[in-house]
Amino acid sequence: MRLLGIDPGLQTTGFGVIDVDGSRLSYVASGTIKTTHLNFGDLPARLKVLFEGVHEVVARYAPDAASVEIVFVNVNPQSTLLLGQARGACLTALATRDLPISEFTALQMKKAVVGHGRAAKSQVQEMVKRLLKLPALPGPDAADALGLAITHAHAGAAMARLASASPLQVKNTGLYRAGRGH
Repeated sequence: MRLLGIDPGLQTTGFGVIDVDGSRLSYVASGTIKTTHLNFGDLPARLKVLFEGVHEVVARYAPDAASVEIVFVNVNPQSTLLLGQARGACLTALATRDLPISEFTALQMKKAVVGHGRAAKSQVQEMVKRLLKLPALPGPDAADALGLAITHAHAGAAMARLASASPLQVKNTGLYRAGRGH
């Protein structure tokens, strides 16, 4: 199975692609999609670059599923809104390619990759390098994206088993019977 991780950001979005064969993880590719060449105030153009960039990554590497970092609330609400819009552009690009999408928080990713949720970026980079047997440290955004793909590889199978073991039940309470309320 090929997994794509996306670490959304309005200026720099990281992506990482890995192959999973049982418990074996193999590095495929990683990098960043940057919007820093555009005018900071031109939000639509920046979102378009992110959307098209994610589309290109999906077309090039043909992943089977994707995982995206869940946005946390910053101290600055404006930054949180902008990050949310960048994340939305990435999610939309993935959804238009009909990819199943999992979402993880930075804390969940750091716990899965490093072993504790308060890990520094440098620790994530080092563990991603070790887990994927890379010759050098990946950049911080690419490392986070690869970490999300690794988290999906570890947690995705367990989550799928849980979902198939206990499907959500549809409830019929509150429905009308023969056109009348009850």
